[in-house]
Amino acid sequence: MRINLEINGNAKQWEIEPGETLLNLLRRHGFYGVKKGCEEGYCGVCTVLIDGKPFNSCMIFAAKVNNAKITTIEGLGTPREPHLLQKVFAESGAVQCGYCSPGFILTAKALLEENPDPSEAEVKQALDGNYCRCTGYQKPIQAVLNAAKIMQGKGE
Repeated sequence: MRINLEINGNAKQWEIEPGETLLNLLRRHGFYGVKKGCEEGYCGVCTVLIDGKPFNSCMIFAAKVNNAKITTIEGLGTPREPHLLQKVFAESGAVQCGYCSPGFILTAKALLEENPDPSEAEVKQALDGNYCRCTGYQKPIQAVLNAAKIMQGKGE
């Protein structure tokens, strides 16, 4: 089966295998920022944005996203010009091993686009489902709150 997608702003037409997940399709085409974790929808490391909403790509068949707009971590920024969330996560120590960071950052992006001034409780709720063994969760939560302040002109 052939599907049409927009990946990080670029139109793609790809052949998919029967039963292939979006996670495996993206990794097969070189999007390695989409990490393989539990492959059961629990850890959040495979999070991508589908039409602006965060989804675990391991739980979605590629056939279901025909004609969708997909954003992966590769679509946010570059090493020379990181997205604000990438920069704030790095500066605040919310990135240690980095394995969970793409899922956290994409989930945070979706949250801040929907709610540019979230409470700490709202950030915690949005990030629930993104597992991290390194940071203890406080730093990613604080990074999102800091990014929200900066986006509103209230922070650094």
